[in-house]
Amino acid sequence: MNRCQVGRKYLLLYSVIVLVLTSFFSSCLTPVRRFDLHTTPQIPDYSNKSSWAALPDKKDSADAIPPGSNEKDGQAEAAVDVFYIHPTMDLAGYAWNGDMQNKKLNKRVDKLPIRFQASAFNGSCKVYAPRYRQATLYSFTKNAGLNGEKALSLAYEDVRNAFQYYLDHFNKGRPIIIASHSQGSRHAYLLLNDFFEYNPEMRNKLVAVYAIGFRTDSIFKNIPRCDSASQTACVLSWNTYKWGKETDNEFLGSNYYCVNPLSWNTDSLHCEKELNLGGLPRKFDRVDPQISDAKIQNGILWIHKPKKRGYWKVGRNYHVSDYNLFYMNIRKNVQSRIDAYFLINEHSGNLSE
Repeated sequence: MNRCQVGRKYLLLYSVIVLVLTSFFSSCLTPVRRFDLHTTPQIPDYSNKSSWAALPDKKDSADAIPPGSNEKDGQAEAAVDVFYIHPTMDLAGYAWNGDMQNKKLNKRVDKLPIRFQASAFNGSCKVYAPRYRQATLYSFTKNAGLNGEKALSLAYEDVRNAFQYYLDHFNKGRPIIIASHSQGSRHAYLLLNDFFEYNPEMRNKLVAVYAIGFRTDSIFKNIPRCDSASQTACVLSWNTYKWGKETDNEFLGSNYYCVNPLSWNTDSLHCEKELNLGGLPRKFDRVDPQISDAKIQNGILWIHKPKKRGYWKVGRNYHVSDYNLFYMNIRKNVQSRIDAYFLINEHSGNLSE
């Protein structure tokens, strides 16, 4: 057998393996019944602390501090709140919505997005992060159709109820940051429309919106895109991709609100890695300064491959590492926007004594 025959043999074998694995995972992701025939998970009670993945007055994963850094958990003294909405963590497809009574699912939420994303705000914000009956991963596939829309609507209903409970019982008039990732950012956009877009009083309380990892066009008339590091009452986002790659994903595509997290501008200038204050790898065991450069290209964020491990890429995108790659820059920018918010509102007289 010559080298060409050997090559064709292994190519055929590889193709068969890919086909089998694709078929297997697709069948695992697909819910076994349509949405209307599934038993809906129990409605969350947000007066119960167990319905929250993070609260300022309980020990949780949002209290985590980057190892080896001089950062601290400043929630006790924080004058600003962050309402954080986590991404999709229910990857199985036996139902359309995650069950908040599922301890393994809750542990996954706590260990990953709460620890790696929500904690980025604990230096200067009180962190509120609700659990919710998240739509499972299959809801975002083309085949999900109306069933997927119903699952996402149910998930948003929980997020909306959690935010209303937060306003009624926790906020006490403090300024607010909305933060999120992926599915959570889809819900964040809806939350902005329902509570802030048409309500000047609520917009006056809005420090900024970090709705990262989900594409959208320009959808707000009264809430602008963030165009600088200190702008307030604005929306910012990004979807991270391997340098030179374009997106073919309708959910992770070009985003009108895309900013460069190394400059916090919306221009297309390349920011060198020296501006990266530090990424946080998936083991949460170190901070990696200068881990990545960044450049906006057609509404997505390009980066070159990180030189250290721990920053996951799926195909052409770094979606799961959107926060990790720029973790320390996010922490610093949150404080900058808070400082600017108080300075602006003190001068305008909007802050109460």
